Amino acid sequence: MIRLKVEYLSKERDAPPVWLWSSKTGAAPNDVDRCWQVYLRRFDLEHTFRFAKQTLGWTTPKLRTPEAADRWTWLLIVAHTQLRLARPLAADLRRPWEKPTASDRLTPARVRRGFRNIRAHLLCPARVPQPTGTGPGRPLGSKNRRPATRYDVGKTVKRPENLKAIGKPGRSW
Repeated sequence: MIRLKVEYLSKERDAPPVWLWSSKTGAAPNDVDRCWQVYLRRFDLEHTFRFAKQTLGWTTPKLRTPEAADRWTWLLIVAHTQLRLARPLAADLRRPWEKPTASDRLTPARVRRGFRNIRAHLLCPARVPQPTGTGPGRPLGSKNRRPATRYDVGKTVKRPENLKAIGKPGRSW
């Protein structure tokens, strides 16, 4: 266990200690610095995943194939990159409880809020879509004759017979 105490915080605040765990015994100061940096990167990654899931809708569509899930993930990566690149163009449309921020420090969520104002000033290389009627689709009241293919998510369950096959003592899970 590594106990880190922050020496200085802004606004004369006191910070509680941060506890980090490492499997390495006898950690040198360089190892402690690396643990702290890894913790900060993990914190950044968790918030990026949260943003991708909640704000950009990463897990919203019910995708049926792994290839479709890969395409959707790459589309979200492109959208996130577009929000990062549009940062200097966006106005800070903040909520009442948020503090003002310089345009080069806006988060992707705040850029997304102001994106509608950016898009109005951009050129559109495509024509306006023409309205069409409804597609053929399945007639009302008829049943689906071809159900969607289901794919295994790869989860394995440990059962006593599996553990015996491996040579480990059986447990009741």
